[in-house]
Amino acid sequence: MIKRNTIQCSLVLEAVNKLVGHSTADEIYDAIVKEHPTISRGTVYRNLNRLAETGQILKIEIPDGPDRFEHRSREHYHITCEQCGQVFDVDMDYIFDLEKKIRDTHGFQFTGHSILFKGICPKCHKDSHDNLASRDMSSNAHAGA
Repeated sequence: MIKRNTIQCSLVLEAVNKLVGHSTADEIYDAIVKEHPTISRGTVYRNLNRLAETGQILKIEIPDGPDRFEHRSREHYHITCEQCGQVFDVDMDYIFDLEKKIRDTHGFQFTGHSILFKGICPKCHKDSHDNLASRDMSSNAHAGA
């Protein structure tokens, strides 16, 4: 099958590069449809997957959440915030030969790996502490009344 570089594919790649983050397919579609209202959601989804398959963008599969796409196509790790769902890059070297360290007893031929860390982002951490502090102050005010 011949893979053509279509105008729609270029629009999708341009949007991913412009958004410069870990965007969902819906966010990318919303960015494109503002200037190109005739493009379909299916066309955007199809081209995102095609660009990921050809290594022009990176597709990050998020368990229990929508896949994310980003302009950095080199392999690296990510962390997702358990509270807000945002995805961030992790500053560590990618372990290219990790699969060679696995003792396989099931007969698998390993083809790669994907590791997604989870935690609480700084904004959510601050927000939860601010909420606790304001609740404590509110409780103390009511107790003294």
